[in-house]
Amino acid sequence: MDAAELPEREAMEFDVVVVGAGPAGLAAAIRLKQLDENLAVVVVEKGSEVGAHILSGAVIDPIGLDRLFPDWRQEADAPLKTPVTDDRFYFLGPAGALRLPNALLPPLMGNHGAYIGSLGNVCRWLAAKAEALGVEIYPGFAASEVLFEDGAVVGIATGDMGIGRDGEMTDRYTRGMELRAKYTLFAEGARGQLTRQLIARYGLGEGREPQKFGIGLKELWTVSAEQHRPGLVQHSFGWPLDSATGGGSFLYHMEDRQVMVGFVVHLNYANPHLSPFEEFQRFKTHPLVRPTLEGGKRISYGARAITEGGFQSVPKLVFPGGALVGCAAGFVNVPRIKGSHNAVLSGMLAAEDVAGALAAGRQHDVLEGYEAGWRGSDIGRDLWKVRNAKPLWSKFGTYLGIALGGLDMWTNTLLGFSLFGTLKHGKPDHATLKPVAETKPIAYPKPDGVVSFDRLSSVFLSNTNHEEDQPIHLKVADPALQKASEHDVYGGPSARYCPAGVYEWVEADGNGAGARYVINAQNCVHCKTCDIKDPNQNITWVAPEGGGGPNYPNM
Repeated sequence: MDAAELPEREAMEFDVVVVGAGPAGLAAAIRLKQLDENLAVVVVEKGSEVGAHILSGAVIDPIGLDRLFPDWRQEADAPLKTPVTDDRFYFLGPAGALRLPNALLPPLMGNHGAYIGSLGNVCRWLAAKAEALGVEIYPGFAASEVLFEDGAVVGIATGDMGIGRDGEMTDRYTRGMELRAKYTLFAEGARGQLTRQLIARYGLGEGREPQKFGIGLKELWTVSAEQHRPGLVQHSFGWPLDSATGGGSFLYHMEDRQVMVGFVVHLNYANPHLSPFEEFQRFKTHPLVRPTLEGGKRISYGARAITEGGFQSVPKLVFPGGALVGCAAGFVNVPRIKGSHNAVLSGMLAAEDVAGALAAGRQHDVLEGYEAGWRGSDIGRDLWKVRNAKPLWSKFGTYLGIALGGLDMWTNTLLGFSLFGTLKHGKPDHATLKPVAETKPIAYPKPDGVVSFDRLSSVFLSNTNHEEDQPIHLKVADPALQKASEHDVYGGPSARYCPAGVYEWVEADGNGAGARYVINAQNCVHCKTCDIKDPNQNITWVAPEGGGGPNYPNM
């Protein structure tokens, strides 16, 4: 369908448009209205409701909520109810676990004062606060295009609805809307579609290290009363991953006999046979973990990419007409396994600069105050102390890398400097895979249906749904390259790194010569791993119709 044939889009004017109703986007919208109740602020969210696409551990440092709403703990509907009361860290072997003394851990690794809870429910609570202040929130609308005029961002357009898989209009066709603004804040989370375009267009990554990523997989369980320990935080590393593969795992006991169990794999792994989903299933069979889950019921499942580059990978955050906030900016603190606190703080910091610019009569210019201020803020101080943890882990492997990272965090905390300076990350994650001929296959056990499960039953629990008659939102630029390289050289790793069974290589004969690439786009949980890990950067994730994807409850 030719763009010239499309009807003209209707447009709405605002002072500020925010893309994404996560903690950063909602905090920005709330702070803007706190500073000036007359500002016209809108938040557009691709999930079917606020919180539908939010997935995080989560042990939450409340510093951001404390700044935004100092009295939030006294509210009857406060979204966080379970403070951390027991903080444990383990090294796992195949049959046992070694608990590391808390006294050996750098102080910033502790979780005293933090809360266990659902980040999705925190966002639902923030959305209600935002609407009470007069913020307009449009869930179910995917921001699919950035609007530019004279080199500046002037807003976004939401995606058209009702385009058939053949690219033609169906009888349910609805043209997208233009949401125009004096400033636009992008809070899309890790590897956002529009964020990626903005970084490329404005050269925001120049002079920075490549962004690094992990994939986080999570399940929510209801466990027996005997196994429930509300307030317990249990972090672990080691088995089932080998020493060359970075990652970690967690169990968080919240209220109502609910336990969050999760697993993170750093996406700079080398073996194309590795399956993060299968490693997660293996982890749950460990003697330290299995008793908690056995006899319980799995309620939900999901997966999401995580930004891991830290301080040295944060791109330039501002450009004419807008800024990046939250995980779109890469503000996750990897050793602490926390990012929502920095997301809220960055949303507030950007909002304060925007409000000042609007009060001065400015628009569509560069928010230099936000760019200049984040390094000296709580965000910059948080990330600076841990800046070498990820590169040390990547360079020296799990055992030596974690030991050196811990030493580095101690010297940064106690002495204010690092023995290593500021290390580089090296290769981007898509460039780290070895050819399949140089690696060993990994034999994964079959799921037992008690604590370990298959992909499709897991995707079912994510409540993922997409309108079937729409264009496939996972774009393979060169199918021939996918066969010649991703399949023939690397052994088809997309069938393993995808946590939702989206990609399949269907072999027509025994030697793979007639292999056909199948994309089950309806399974996609919007984790973005394919966009990150494909060895040729040949797959691009774009937003499907608004309202599609997972619908996470309490995640």
